[in-house]
Order: sequence, then structure tokens, then C-alpha cells
Amino acid sequence: MTPHPFRVAVEAHDLDTVFALLHEDVEFRSPAVHQPYHGRAAVAHLLRHAFATLEGLTYLDELHGEDTVALIFTASVGDRDVEGLDHLTLDEQGRITRFRVMIRPLSGLIAVAQAMAVRLEADPVPGMEPSG
Repeated sequence: MTPHPFRVAVEAHDLDTVFALLHEDVEFRSPAVHQPYHGRAAVAHLLRHAFATLEGLTYLDELHGEDTVALIFTASVGDRDVEGLDHLTLDEQGRITRFRVMIRPLSGLIAVAQAMAVRLEADPVPGMEPSG
């Protein structure tokens, strides 16, 4: 099976293509924040920090369903190894309308949340707070 374009772009470190795949009104659900973020600009900002935080991000597998893709990954944050899943919901043009991230184990999720909090405190999402 051909890898999903999001996976290809992430693996190539091609952030312009990653961001172009996001629907203008994309919803992002973080494993560390209860309420979602909305909009391409906010999600692109978060993803830029997430890619910098998740060291050695490697996709291991992907699962395809009707209008959905799940990308299974490993990465590390400091001395913590994490496993995760990026669940993408797609529109008719293949743009990502919903992006949900799940991370395990709990100690890894805590490390990701702490590292992201430091990054976002220094560089907050412009004009945005989580919304619901």
C-alpha cells in the first residue's frame, strides 16, 4: 500500500506539504489538552512544536479506513520513549479535517506535555487558546 501523503511529508521533513494537507477548519485533539484547537494556522503552529519535541519520530505502520488513516509511531522526549497514533479524518479532497493524537505510556505523555508546555509558553499559538 502506498504511504499516505501526510506520512511521506513528515518523513521528508517537508512542513509546507504537511501544512497544505490540513483543511482550513481542521480540528486538532491533543492527548494532553482536553479541548480541541481549531484552524490550519493554530494546528500548523502546534505541529511545528510537536515535530521539534518528538525526537526521532518514526512511523511504523498505517491503517486505512473509509476517509480515515491511522499512523502508528515511536519517538522519544528526553529520556522517555513513547509510542503513539496519529488518527487523521479526511474530506473528499484528502485534506485532514480532524487530527487526533494518542500517546503512551503515561510517563511519556507527561514528558511530551511538559516539553510542549515550555515551548508553547515561549511561543504561544497566536490569538488562540484551546476551544471547545
